[in-house]
Amino acid sequence: MRSMVYFTAALLAASVNMVLAFPVPEWTGMPRHYICQRTTSDITIDGNLQDSAWKEAPWTEEFLDIQGPRHPVPRHKTTVKMLWDDQYLYIAAHMLEPHVQATLTERDAVIYHDNDFEVFIDPDGDNHLYYELEINALETVWDLLLIKPYRDGAPAVNAWDIQGLQSAVHVNGTLNNPNDKDQGWDLEIAIPFEVLAQCAGRPSPPESGHIWRMNFSRVQWRHNIVDGHYEKMIDPETGKSFPEDNWVWSPQGLIAMHYPENWGEVLFVDEKYNGNADRTINSNREHDSINSARALMDVYYAQKQWYEKHNQFASTVEKLETEYGITMQEWKTRVQTIDGETYTLPYRWTFEMVASENRFTATLCTPRGLMTVDETGRLQRDPLHPPEECSCLKSKH
Repeated sequence: MRSMVYFTAALLAASVNMVLAFPVPEWTGMPRHYICQRTTSDITIDGNLQDSAWKEAPWTEEFLDIQGPRHPVPRHKTTVKMLWDDQYLYIAAHMLEPHVQATLTERDAVIYHDNDFEVFIDPDGDNHLYYELEINALETVWDLLLIKPYRDGAPAVNAWDIQGLQSAVHVNGTLNNPNDKDQGWDLEIAIPFEVLAQCAGRPSPPESGHIWRMNFSRVQWRHNIVDGHYEKMIDPETGKSFPEDNWVWSPQGLIAMHYPENWGEVLFVDEKYNGNADRTINSNREHDSINSARALMDVYYAQKQWYEKHNQFASTVEKLETEYGITMQEWKTRVQTIDGETYTLPYRWTFEMVASENRFTATLCTPRGLMTVDETGRLQRDPLHPPEECSCLKSKH
C-alpha cells in the first residue's frame, strides 16, 4: 500500500525572557520553500527578465516584514524566482517602487545605507561559513563571507569577492528623479557555483534533491522629497532617520538576518521534476531533517540565555525546562495512507546534552540522521546517511 509520510516535530516552545540581551526569534511557522528548476536555456544577464527560461520559473510568495506576518505588510511588493545549471545559480528579483533611487557607487560600501536587495546563502545549512550579497539600483555590489553569525562573535570577511559574478538592473522608470513616479526595478544575478563551492560543505553545483538554506532581504528607507532631492525621513523623537524597513522572503522572527536557521529552503530539481511542489518538498528527507533540527536551536537559544544569567551553561535540559519551558518530548513519525488511515511508526528519537561551564553539545538522533548543535551555534546534520548505531532506528517491542 502506498503511503505519504509526514514527520512531526514535537518542538519545544521556549518562553522568551525579554530582559536578557540575547535575542530569541518569535515562532513564525516553518521556513518558506522554493523548487529551483534546472535550465538548459541560455540566460542573458541584462535585468530585463525576458529570456524564455524565466517564463518557466515560478515567482516566490510576496515578501513579508522580517519579523513575520503579524507585522505591517510591506508598502511595496517584492518577489523572486530562481534557476540553476552546471555553472550558475540564477536569481531574479522584481521590486515595485514609485521612487527608484541609489547613491553608493564604491564596491563593498555598506550598501544597505541605500535601498537595496540582499542574498544570503548557506549551502550546507550549518549556520557557519555562509555568503551575503547586497546590490543597489546602481548595480553597486557588496559581497562578503561570514565565518559564523554576528550573535556568535564572528567576523565578516569583507575582502572575499564573488569572482565572475554577473548582475544587471533594469529600472522601470528613471533613476534618482524625484519629479516622476516609477514602477520599480528588476535585478538579475548569476552567481558561479565554482565560487560558492569554496565554503559550501557539499557539492556545488548541487545535485538534484539537495536543499540549500537561502533568504532574500529588501531594505527600504522612508524618504521625503526636499528641494528636488531625496532625503531620509527624520524621526522627530530621536533627531535621526527612521530605521530602515526590512522585507524578506522567509520571515526571521526578529529584526536580524543573521539567523540562518530561519532562512528558506531552496530545493534543486532536474528535468525529472513533475511540477508538484508540495509532494516534492514533503517527500524530501533533507526537508524532514531541517524541520527536526529546529528543536536543537531552541536548546541553543535557551543555553545562550542561561549563560547570560548564570555565566555558565546549564548542565541539564531539566534546568532549561524549569527556566525557559524547553521540553524534549517524544517525537513520532506519523504515516498517513492514501485512504486516510493514520498510524505511528515505532521509531525512537533520542536526545542528549553534555555541558560544562563554557561549552555544551546537544545531540538529536532521528530516522533522518544525527544532528548536533553547540555553543558556537553550529548546527550539523547528515540527513542522507543516518548512523547505523543510532538507537532511534530500532523498533520498540
